[in-house]
Amino acid sequence: MSIPSESPTDTGTLVEVDTVAGRVRGAWRGEPGGPGASAAFLGIPFAEAPVGELRFAAPVPKAPWQGVRDALEFGATAQRGDPGVTLIPEPSVPGESTLNVNVFTPRPSAADAGANAGADAGADAALPVLVWIHGGGYFAGSPASLWYDGGRFNRDGVVTVTISYRLGFDGFGWIADAPSNRGVRDWLLALEWVQQNIAAFGGDPSRVTIAGQSAGGGAVLTLLGMERAQHLFHGVYAISGALADVAPERSEAFGRDLAAAAGVEPTRAGLGSLSEARIIELQKQATELGPDSLGSMLEHGLPLGPAIDGDLLVRSTRDSLAAGVGADKPLVLGATDDEFTMAFAEAEKKLRWIPKSLVLKKLGLTRSALRPYLAANPDVAGKGTARVAGRLLTDRMFRTAVVRLAALRGDAPTWVYRFSWPSGTFGFAEHCLDVPFFFDCLDSIAIEPLAGTNPPQRLADEVHGAAVAFVATGDPGWPRYTDASRATRVWDTPSSMVEDGYASVRTLLETP
Repeated sequence: MSIPSESPTDTGTLVEVDTVAGRVRGAWRGEPGGPGASAAFLGIPFAEAPVGELRFAAPVPKAPWQGVRDALEFGATAQRGDPGVTLIPEPSVPGESTLNVNVFTPRPSAADAGANAGADAGADAALPVLVWIHGGGYFAGSPASLWYDGGRFNRDGVVTVTISYRLGFDGFGWIADAPSNRGVRDWLLALEWVQQNIAAFGGDPSRVTIAGQSAGGGAVLTLLGMERAQHLFHGVYAISGALADVAPERSEAFGRDLAAAAGVEPTRAGLGSLSEARIIELQKQATELGPDSLGSMLEHGLPLGPAIDGDLLVRSTRDSLAAGVGADKPLVLGATDDEFTMAFAEAEKKLRWIPKSLVLKKLGLTRSALRPYLAANPDVAGKGTARVAGRLLTDRMFRTAVVRLAALRGDAPTWVYRFSWPSGTFGFAEHCLDVPFFFDCLDSIAIEPLAGTNPPQRLADEVHGAAVAFVATGDPGWPRYTDASRATRVWDTPSSMVEDGYASVRTLLETP
């Protein structure tokens, strides 16, 4: 079944399902119940629109409706415009009702859905469920991407849900009299919606895997470390996870500074007097990265994202995992080899004349770690200053976190991978490159700018197949990572298993 290039639904054959709040009407792609068929239900609201009195409030479950609600088009997105921060096509959809889910299923099982439900629908046919949380630095991104279409997972017997959440200051900014971590609360309510409703779409609420990439990978790791979220999922797949864990004093300072820049009080009334566009403008001004602020971001992390608030997040995710939170949940985590090397692509020719040591020290590498780090990365260092600077940036932001988090899990079931296949466009494995392999959508739109021409379908079969296996069984099909073995799956052509796939980053962890 091909991924559609324009619309994820074919309204020729409709199908209806009852949710807790009311009946929804989706559309089949392919012959209902036939091989490879998939039904899409788009833009189903799980919460009331976060506007008016509900702006900066905790999400409120969607009130029941009468009749049948069309779920044939993507709902409104929290992203406004396209800030261009990712290489994933993530369109913005205008509108106020931004808290919604999209469900893709091969087997909707409403009792009165008739023949459209498939002959073997019902509780005994319940399928494992994948819930996807998009990335975008916690301030951008959209669940309406055709790359996130669940059709290929449906083909392989997995019900797929993509969720939206409030972004940027609306979702994560500190406000004196507002609930903290509103975006996190959106994730929780969306997952509660899945628990209450997914059986009607043929899914098994007792087999839910949460997955995401970049900020979405950070989101699922954050949820893994939250005591209050443990009943809502049963496995975690974190792709290039970017944890925020914003310190409470930093979160409050950012909120107060933004309000002061606008000339209003840091309250719901004060900030609520500002338009959405004005908030986004102020947020952008406060978070723009320059040469002098990159080091601060590497040292302190993102200023907007899940914050340690003493309520939902009582401690950092690392501390929670070290305390054993989520230890009963299987976890897959990993990163691409050169996540942010693109950041230096435009300056590559200029950087070739600058000593590696100067640039690496600017990026926070200590004098004592310089020589060991270069010795541990000879292949990248040999490609010039820009490439080794990009590798260090990648290591500090993503790859060291993989090693640390896996170690903190102890004996908990954990699997580690690296995505190493070099893009035909960039010549290295950049941020976002592995997403279309995960979703097996190499024939979708906008693949060539990210991956080049003719990316290897065989590798997509492997990456996607391992994801399906993990969602279905809790095991992706390669040996677990332990402190003794450090077994690492390396996705490449060909793929392989290595004893310690992240050995090159250990100099950053072991050298003062």
